[in-house]
Amino acid sequence: MSKKLTFLLFLIVSVSFSQNQLPLIPQPQSLKLESGNFILNEKTVIYSNRKDSFEANYLKVVIKQQTGFDLKIVSNSKESNEISLQLFDDQKQFLADEAYQLNIKKNVIFIVADKNKGLFYGIQTLSQLLPLEKSSEIKLTCLTITDEPKYAWRGMHLDCARHFFPKEFVKKYIDYLAMYKMNTFHWHLTDDQGWRIEIKKYPKLTEVGAWRNGSMIGHYSDQKFDDKRYGGFYTQDDIKEIVAYANQRHITIIPEIEMPGHAVAALASYPEFSCTGGPFEVGKIWGVLDDVFCPKDETFTFLENVLSEVIVLFPSNYIHIGGDESPKVRWKVCPNCQKRIKDENLKDEHELQSYFIQRIEKFVNSKGRKIIGWDEILEGGLAPNAAVMSWRGTEGGIAAAKQKHFVVMSPGSHCYFDHYQGEPKNEPIAFGGYTTVEKVYSFNPTPKELSADEAKYILGAQANLWTEYIETPSHAEYMIFPRMLALSEVVWGTSNPEKFADFQNRMIQHFDVFDKKGINYSKSIFEITTKVNPSTSGNGVGFELKSANNSNGIRYTTDGSTPNSSSIQYFNPIEITKGQTIKAALFENEKQKSAAIEQRFYWSKAVGKKITLVNQPHENYSIGGALTLVDGIIGNRSKFGRDWLGFSGKDLNAVIDLGEAQTIYKVKLCVLESQGSWIYFPKKIEVLISYDGQDFESVAQINSSEIKDVKGEVVLKVKSKKAQFIKVIATNLGKISDGNPGAGSDAWLFVDEIGVE
Repeated sequence: MSKKLTFLLFLIVSVSFSQNQLPLIPQPQSLKLESGNFILNEKTVIYSNRKDSFEANYLKVVIKQQTGFDLKIVSNSKESNEISLQLFDDQKQFLADEAYQLNIKKNVIFIVADKNKGLFYGIQTLSQLLPLEKSSEIKLTCLTITDEPKYAWRGMHLDCARHFFPKEFVKKYIDYLAMYKMNTFHWHLTDDQGWRIEIKKYPKLTEVGAWRNGSMIGHYSDQKFDDKRYGGFYTQDDIKEIVAYANQRHITIIPEIEMPGHAVAALASYPEFSCTGGPFEVGKIWGVLDDVFCPKDETFTFLENVLSEVIVLFPSNYIHIGGDESPKVRWKVCPNCQKRIKDENLKDEHELQSYFIQRIEKFVNSKGRKIIGWDEILEGGLAPNAAVMSWRGTEGGIAAAKQKHFVVMSPGSHCYFDHYQGEPKNEPIAFGGYTTVEKVYSFNPTPKELSADEAKYILGAQANLWTEYIETPSHAEYMIFPRMLALSEVVWGTSNPEKFADFQNRMIQHFDVFDKKGINYSKSIFEITTKVNPSTSGNGVGFELKSANNSNGIRYTTDGSTPNSSSIQYFNPIEITKGQTIKAALFENEKQKSAAIEQRFYWSKAVGKKITLVNQPHENYSIGGALTLVDGIIGNRSKFGRDWLGFSGKDLNAVIDLGEAQTIYKVKLCVLESQGSWIYFPKKIEVLISYDGQDFESVAQINSSEIKDVKGEVVLKVKSKKAQFIKVIATNLGKISDGNPGAGSDAWLFVDEIGVE
């Protein structure tokens, strides 16, 4: 915070306060409750010391929408029944650019800032204190708030390439960001499945590239398609209108123009910029396609011309150039690419990608801008002035910050809002993963691995909404709300994972606002959520149930029957010591308040036993940890959310301790394949046994072709062997071979329940 506080209009006092009293999100840095009330009524006026203030008019609209009061804006302050918006002298800065102070007194409300964006954030805070109801007068508790964000980049992303969203919804999306003091909108405009931005020099980009002749239906693994022509694009006038709209709300739009990969829509329009010459069709299938831009001079001329028009449209400091998931299949056999590698004295195709990115960066820098790209731009050497958006975990961001490059953290583990947010079996189809509100709230954008000096390079964080499975504005709203509220408090810098319950109480109070504004949002926190823990008795597992509404209202059955208000009342985790089906629902005054949940448990000698892993699963797919493999739950193959462990490029190597020597007849393992998501069956699975946990004997194995034949439900028979320790090794495919989705990248290995009989 600024140290120059002597000129301030009121005293800053930092105290703790009851989050139940004031449902402010993000929580302010400093707040003091005071005695008395300000009475807001139809005679209240808005004072602004700046002529034609957008903020004053914005506040007038907000108050009218929420309360019905149509307040006048005046240029003379009387400090009586007034909301006063005041900017300090432009020549003297007393607060940081995004800081504000809100002081509610009995006769006047002051919102004070150095910059208009600070006033705007103060207005957002005030709007959260106003009810969404019409009344003759409204009482506002007197208080003092001094506030500013911790992070400079507080972002949300929207993919409009896979599914196109109309201009009106993009504006609404920007309004949602503004409500929670987010300041960056990352707009994903091009990909294999559609080119969404008009480029006047290349009209075929939208005449051809904005339309595809069908889309996938259901999940990628279903491999089903329709034949409906689908698409749309934003004209340059649309772009200008949206950019101006966002700018008024102090939101910077970062456009993303993908290169060198995710380029098929562009290549369908202009195949001469490919390695093969085409022809190409705009992508109908999700995932990563092999055809990419060819790094020849004509291609760079094309891309520079495209970027020149983009840069004119978007005043942002950064231009996002993608740089991710770019297969090298075409480059390896392309004469132009191999000549470029030789002429530029490059080692391989990875260095060719680095050359590509650095050449584009020089051009963007020549226009007074900087590039930002996904963390793959680290491969082969990072462009000198580039910023990195770290999505494959936080490792890329850590590496970039240590090299003194600016970083935006956006790991899939916490910031991918195309993942499931509630029980996957009850949710609409999503990409995969399991990212609850609580998990988002637990995120810390600044990794502990960084020193204080290195941490300065963390600009902030953003959440990404990829839309392969999100077709409508209503579905998009469902996926971002309420998770965006958790992220807003994280990037504002006032989140505290240890006080998630306090945040949740504040968040729930915003649901009434969503209802009245017609915003579609997930109510998954009101569902019964489940968690499997080791059993306290050491036999089996404990099945924990809870609800944000009232966990004591949960009733359940253990025989698979439908629960009612007379069923067993839940108090403590249910001990699972055999195969059975648990059904539960929430009841209040004998009325069912939630949908019933159902969980089937399978029993084997391994359920609940101690299990250790040599390699840890990737943070995106590690919700239950090692226990996931012996919790008695077999994961849903079409919704690989929380019930699967995912290993990127690593093997499964698990040892189960049965507690005592037992006779083993067979071992079962569930494995998954979804090639479009780069998930492949293992090369082989091997079972080894031991009496002492030291010396293991191999007793069964199966190879990849046999695994495919049984569709991933693998049974390895053991000839009546006795052992206490069972080791299961599933060997990761490794690097994905050419011609397959994700070629050249590490394969994912997804595994679930290990059964021992």
